[in-house]
Amino acid sequence: MKTVQEMAFSFNKNILASHTGGQLSSDGGLTLCVELMAKFQFTNLADNLLKFNDHRQYCRHSNSSILMQLVMQIIAGYNTDSAATSLVAEPLFKLLLDKPALASQATISRFWQRIDSAGVDAFQTLNQALIDQARLLTNQTTTIIDIDSTHSDTYGNQEATDYNAHYGSEGYHPLLAIDNDGNLLKAILRPGNAYTSTDIKAFLEPLLKHYQDQLPETDILVRGDSGFATPAVYDTCEADDVFYIIRLKRNKRLHNLAEEFVQISDTTEWHETETHYYSATYQATSWPKPRQVY
Repeated sequence: MKTVQEMAFSFNKNILASHTGGQLSSDGGLTLCVELMAKFQFTNLADNLLKFNDHRQYCRHSNSSILMQLVMQIIAGYNTDSAATSLVAEPLFKLLLDKPALASQATISRFWQRIDSAGVDAFQTLNQALIDQARLLTNQTTTIIDIDSTHSDTYGNQEATDYNAHYGSEGYHPLLAIDNDGNLLKAILRPGNAYTSTDIKAFLEPLLKHYQDQLPETDILVRGDSGFATPAVYDTCEADDVFYIIRLKRNKRLHNLAEEFVQISDTTEWHETETHYYSATYQATSWPKPRQVY
C-alpha cells in the first residue's frame, strides 16, 4: 500500500499528492512581477546603467541582484531592510532570484551606503529606461507629462529643510514629472521654501531632450498648474517643439478678454449654468510674443 506522499494521479503522472508541506510561500504573486521585470530586461538594464562607488574585493551579491531583491521585498510588503532576516529561508524569493541565499540586512544597508549623487542620477536613468521599455512594448506614440510639486514634512534639524507658507509646515518641496500612465518620470529634492517653478528649466529640458533622442516619434503634451505659468516653461517647450497647456493666474486683462465672449440676451436662462470655451491671443507684459489662451 502506497502512502499519500508517494501517490501520483493516473491522469497526469507529473502531479503528486503530498501532505508533508514541502516548501510553501505566501508570496506567489511575485512570479508575475518577476515575469514583467524580465520583459523589461530589468537585470540587463541595471547591470549596464547603475554605477556605484563599489570597492568590494569579494561579494556574493551583485548590486543589481540586491536591487531586485529590494524591489521584490517592497512589492510583497517587506518594506524594511531588516525584513531580509526573516526572508532568509523564503523558498520563492530564492527561486525567483536564482541564488541559494538572500542578501542580509547588513548587505542591504551597505548597498545604500554605496549610493552617492552619481548613483542617484544613475537610478534616474534606469527609471527612465524602464519606462521607455514599457512604451516600446505597448507601442505608445503619445504621452502627457504633468509637472507638479509636492510637500514632504520633516522633523528635527534636517539638511535643507525649510518652512513652506503654502503648506504651513517645515519640510522639502520636491519637483516631479509624471506621465499619463502614472509613471514617475523624474524628481528632484528642493528646500521647503522653493517656489513651485524654481529650477523648472533645468529640470524639464533634459527630459524633453531624452524623448527627442530616444523616442523621437512620441508626441508630447506638457501640463502644469498656475505655479508653472512662467516663460521658462513656455520657452523650453517651444524650443523643443512640444505642446503645452499651463493654467494662467487670473488677472484683470484676462478677465476683460474673457468677458468679450459672454453673450447675454433677453432669453438667457439665468437659473441655468453653462460652460463655454473660447480661444484668443494674449500677450503678458513679460512675454516677447503673444500666445494662444483658452
